[in-house]
Amino acid sequence: QVQLVESGGGLVQAGGSLRLSCAYSGTIFGINYMGWYRQAPGKQRDLVATITSGGSTNYADSVKGRFTISRDNAKNTMYLQMNRLKPEDTAVYYCKVRRLSSDYWGQGTQVTVSS
Repeated sequence: QVQLVESGGGLVQAGGSLRLSCAYSGTIFGINYMGWYRQAPGKQRDLVATITSGGSTNYADSVKGRFTISRDNAKNTMYLQMNRLKPEDTAVYYCKVRRLSSDYWGQGTQVTVSS
């Protein structure tokens, strides 16, 4: 089992920045994929960014150049640095890890961007 705890969400004006954190614990050996997803009201949950155990990253087109995903293995924490935020970035953000063939999700953190 892997436990995930997100933090860092909040209310920010358009153009501002936030950094989300996802602390992971439990049986973390074998995690091969980590990522951030978001879900706006009435919409499906969409991928935002991913990072592999080797450090390769991938981003949704809508956030490329504005968001950066990273991880600190010493702290067992994954981050999402979000810059130049837009009102359309408003959503609940979830972190996810894949360990072997199982997926684990965090509880979500609300990000609200005001215009």
